Amino acid sequence: MSENITELDSSNFDSTISNSAVTVVVDFWAPWCGPCKAIAPILEELAGELGEGVKICKVNVDNNSEIAGKYEVRAIPTILVFKGGEIVDTIVGLVEKDDLKAKLA
Repeated sequence: MSENITELDSSNFDSTISNSAVTVVVDFWAPWCGPCKAIAPILEELAGELGEGVKICKVNVDNNSEIAGKYEVRAIPTILVFKGGEIVDTIVGLVEKDDLKAKLA
């Protein structure tokens, strides 16, 4: 994982979401998930392009099932977009970079 993407777990999830002044993108994924592997480079690119304007994070559902359950993540990849600590968008499945970037604007 790059320095531009933050790994979240139960110890830092709530504080990261609630304390962020910028949009937070959370990718729920697993290492065995093919589409999750396909979306990873897209998130890396967006993290570099958008810089400080967006915080991109990942939650491994295998290790953090309680977080996935709290947000009713039933399929992966699922991307939740938070603004002001609230979910403003949910994207399930593989998404094109331009489509994802448009949702963050």
